[in-house]
Amino acid sequence: MAGARQTVGEARRIVVKVGSSSLTTAAGGLDADRVDALVDVLAKTRSGREREVVLVSSGAIAAGLAPLGLRRRPRDLARQQAAASVGQGLLVARYTASFARYGVRVGQVLLTSDDMSRRAHHRNASRTLDKLLAMGALPVVNENDTVATDEIRFGDNDRLAALVAHLVRADLLVLLSDVDGVYDGDPSRPGTSRIAEVRGPEDLAHVEIGSAGRAGVGTGGMVTKVEAARIAAAAGIQVVLTSAVHAAEALAGGDTGTYFHPTGRRSADRLLWLQHASTPQGSLTLDDGAVRAVVQGRKSLLPAGIAGVEGDFNAGDPVELRDREGRAVARGLVNFDAKEIPLLVGRSTRELARELGPGYEREVVHRDDLVILHP
Repeated sequence: MAGARQTVGEARRIVVKVGSSSLTTAAGGLDADRVDALVDVLAKTRSGREREVVLVSSGAIAAGLAPLGLRRRPRDLARQQAAASVGQGLLVARYTASFARYGVRVGQVLLTSDDMSRRAHHRNASRTLDKLLAMGALPVVNENDTVATDEIRFGDNDRLAALVAHLVRADLLVLLSDVDGVYDGDPSRPGTSRIAEVRGPEDLAHVEIGSAGRAGVGTGGMVTKVEAARIAAAAGIQVVLTSAVHAAEALAGGDTGTYFHPTGRRSADRLLWLQHASTPQGSLTLDDGAVRAVVQGRKSLLPAGIAGVEGDFNAGDPVELRDREGRAVARGLVNFDAKEIPLLVGRSTRELARELGPGYEREVVHRDDLVILHP
């Protein structure tokens, strides 16, 4: 364990995610002392510019509750967006002022899942974050709650943080909340103990993980944090999950929280986003030969292999690829509108080009825009 924690202390590019409950009061509104305490830790972590930090911060909606006279987080999307609009400005202003005490400039980066599964948007986000870090700024990332709809939301900033860690090629992801790690039972009950490290999913197979946060101002619970840790670990990134009060100890490689060992290798950046952040706008049913070609052969999906289409989608949208039993075997970005697909079903690209023009002599989903869900 000491060796694993030592690599935490040696990480050079770090993504830190902090939840709403660690920044605000239950009634809504930012807790300046809590924000300053976190900033103290992060500023000292990156002192001397030897370590780079990206902060993924929840709290925009929670920060906007009190100023708008809302007693609790609203359930309807319109009021959530209104609260986020007010709260995001307050949140970034608070970070700007707090980091200024250390001469550190912050840069706001707001993302939606739709931004990240599309190639050009993904590349732009990556370039912006890299440039901010190269210029010595500290990016503060949040979901763009003011415009995100139910269809394009990440759903929680834990998953966003895991995907950002992959996007910036981080060495370490630290997930901070109001719980100091994963426990083998309800941490409020006697007799439960903290799980110090997780080497793979099997280590948590018999652990019942709670889903509700304590403060009631955020959307994520321990379930979302563990899932985010698994996403990052599968992408080759080490993860520490602990409470905000133990942030300094966690970043120094101390024995706090739960450490998740990397379980996989880094893959093409955008494909991780396509798998975990995109919402399919429809589906294509594949014949058995096409399933084998796509899943086992890692081939592009051609029109001849399509047996059916569902949904109303446009070219460039994410769609599920299903077998004849309806099981989703892959996900990809489609090159045609839904209304065009029936014209293509079961036909060769050469035939389509001859009848409809050269623009139809191409893949329905290119293998570079495709991720396998069930090998």
